[in-house]
Amino acid sequence: MNFNLTEEQILLKKTAKDFAEVHLEPGVIQRDDKSITPINEIKEMGQLGFMGMMVPEKWNGSGMDTMSYVLAMEEICCVDASTGVIMSVNNSLVCQIFLD
Repeated sequence: MNFNLTEEQILLKKTAKDFAEVHLEPGVIQRDDKSITPINEIKEMGQLGFMGMMVPEKWNGSGMDTMSYVLAMEEICCVDASTGVIMSVNNSLVCQIFLD
């Protein structure tokens, strides 16, 4: 089995990491303490394609594979696990309902 990342996956991982560090890390503890959902940041994640990663492009998704999804999730969750859960629920449950 080949575990080498593609150039696209490397770029995706960097994009997710950069986004998390710039947009999620500031205020993460305060948001968790006060149970605040980062709505604007979640909308930005949608614009980056992180909220429908495995949805086909013909349905306005990112059309990515499972490995790409895992790489992005890892970077988001390393900085803000709560937002990572929102991303996961949207990708794994909500989007999957429509794909089935």
